[in-house]
This record gives sequence, C-alpha cells and structure tokens, in this order.
Amino acid sequence: MYLRKLKYVCRFNETFRNKFANMRKLLVTVILVIVLFFKSFADEGMWLPLLLGQQVYNDMVKKGLKLTKEQLYSINKASLKDAIIIFGGGCTGEIVSPEGLIFTNHHCGYEVIASASTVDHNYLRDGFYSKTRADEIPAEGLSVQFLLRIEDVTKEVMDSLQGLSGMDRVQRQQRVIVNINSRLSDTANSIEARVSSLFKGNQFLIFTYLRYRDIRLVGAPPESIGKFGGDTDNWEWPRQTGDFSIFRVYMSKDGKPSRYAADNVPLKPKWFLPVSIKGLKDGDYAMIYGYPGSTNRYETSYGVKQKIDIDNPTLVKLRDVRLKYMFEEMKKDPAVKLQLSPSYASIANYWKFYDGESKELIKYDVYGTGGGTVYYMGARKT
Repeated sequence: MYLRKLKYVCRFNETFRNKFANMRKLLVTVILVIVLFFKSFADEGMWLPLLLGQQVYNDMVKKGLKLTKEQLYSINKASLKDAIIIFGGGCTGEIVSPEGLIFTNHHCGYEVIASASTVDHNYLRDGFYSKTRADEIPAEGLSVQFLLRIEDVTKEVMDSLQGLSGMDRVQRQQRVIVNINSRLSDTANSIEARVSSLFKGNQFLIFTYLRYRDIRLVGAPPESIGKFGGDTDNWEWPRQTGDFSIFRVYMSKDGKPSRYAADNVPLKPKWFLPVSIKGLKDGDYAMIYGYPGSTNRYETSYGVKQKIDIDNPTLVKLRDVRLKYMFEEMKKDPAVKLQLSPSYASIANYWKFYDGESKELIKYDVYGTGGGTVYYMGARKT
C-alpha cells in the first residue's frame, strides 16, 4: 500500500495595470509570479504509510493535510488503511459507505460487467445500476482484500542469507519467504500474509490481508462513458472518461468473510470515505492512497537500456499480434465480441503502457543522461 502526493499548481492571475509604465514594478511583479509558481508545487513522491517519517508528514500538513499520522495508518486503531482495499487481482478500491459500497475503476470491474452481460442485456455497452440490494449481481470469482498490518521482516530474511551468493542465495530467499508467508497466514480465517521485497532486495516487509469473497456488482456506466477515449486517451493526461464502477462487499451474519450466500449482509467497515459534494477549488490538497502496480526508483542504466531495446518492444509486438487476431474474431460475432472484450481490453491497456514507457524514456534520454530518478508506476493488470 502506497501513498502518493500530487502536484497542484496555483494560477497567478494578477493583472498588470501599468504594463510598461514602471520597469521596476514590472520586474518585482515578474519575480513574484515566478516565486508563487514554484512555491505552489507540492513535493511529489511515494511512501509506505508506516514509513512516512516526521519530515514528510509535516510537509504534507503544511500543504493542507488534515489527517493525523494515526488516521493515515494504525495497526491498533481504525484508520484510512481500512477503507483502501485491493480489488480483484490488484486494482485499488475504496469503501465509501458504512454498508460496504466500493468504488473502483471501470476497467477493474470490466470483466465482471462483461461476464454478467448477454447479447440481449449488454451491461458493458448499456451500463447497469441495481435498484435494490436484490438486484445486485454476484461477481463469481471476485474477491477484495483489506490490509490488517505491515511488519518488517528484513532481519529474519537477511540473517538466513548470510554467506550465500548467486543461485544459492536466490533459492534460500524464496524458501524463507514461503515459510514466513505460511507461518503468518491463516487460510481457515481468510487471512493471507505476503512478503514483498523493497529497494532491490534491501528491505522485506510482510503485508497481512483479510480476504472477502462475496462481492456484488452494484453499478457501472456504459462503456462509452467508462472507457471514453479508448486506448487513444489511456495513460494520458488529462482524461475525460467516467472511469468508475461500483460494487458491494458482503459478510456472513456473524461478521466474518464468507463466500456468496443469499442471507449474507453488507460489510460494516472499520473506516469508510465519505463522499463530498462540495466540490474542489484550485490549490486544494490532494493525494492518492492505494496500490500501484510497480515502482522502480533505483533502476540501473542497464535496466533502462533493456527496457528500451528489448523488453518493451517485444511485449508491444506480441500484443500487437494478439490484438489483431482477437479483433478480427470480435468483428464477426457479437457474442464472441462480448466474450473476448475483457481480455482484449486488458491486453490493449498494457500495450499502451509499454509503448508509452519506451517513448518517454527515449524522449527524456534517461539512459543517456545516466542521472536522476527512474520511476515507473501504473495500475496493476486485472
């Protein structure tokens, strides 16, 4: 789980009344514009909530954050982490009501929407909104995960690797991680623990989750809204799409995770995000709290060159072939189009990502300059 601050630029709209009457006034005004312009940028970066550090947190408060550190992340008390979930295979979702309502991206709910559709009742094309709880559609195979805690197991992992190198080290590390995951998981109670390697294998954190498996589709806009702009606008900014879908998570009557059952009840979350209709004003504080697909701030020059010359071009070419043949079949039959739509959308999504990543690395000559931070970030595949 990561938290990311966004850049917001306040516009300075001072009118010069006597444009050229006084050069000194003009110079002072120009300097003021520059100072305000650069001062208005918030620091941008990504942090694990429990590793924010006092300096970063204080800076966030100065920029407008109203939450305490414990509200951002707490092991022992309800906090913002309890409203931010892993949706499906790795998307981010957020709980927005005291009755388990989930907002996530349209493409994250795409497969469920397509699976619930038929040629005659095509919710992907026409959209869907349940009028009552009874109309909500069970999403078979879909689950969500709530973060319970994050713990540092670096010492345990590193101590087990002393004196090892090469494949011996790699294989021992894999075994140690599997053992830690197994020891701290409780399958019978839907608790799953997963060790993640950070900073090129220099830190190991274990993330423990509670998984719920009764998830139901509540609503989604038509594809013409949820995927407006298609792959042309995807991964671009600004975007004009209504990129959302709505689900609800259910639990058993005794408050435990459960597979679908007719008498299950909506989840009572520890924390939820109230939806405000007050609107925003320029300069308001904003941040993203969720699960990025991948980040790499410390890539070597060799890794950058491999991305540009080998990895990304290969992935783009392979996906070109797959998309071409899938599209040909989708044109022939509406039923086939509906069936293949989720796979086609997923493949196209990351076709655009890999292609765009290469173009940006080349555009800014990241390999040639050999300096600065290399930073990859994207939504997970679904």
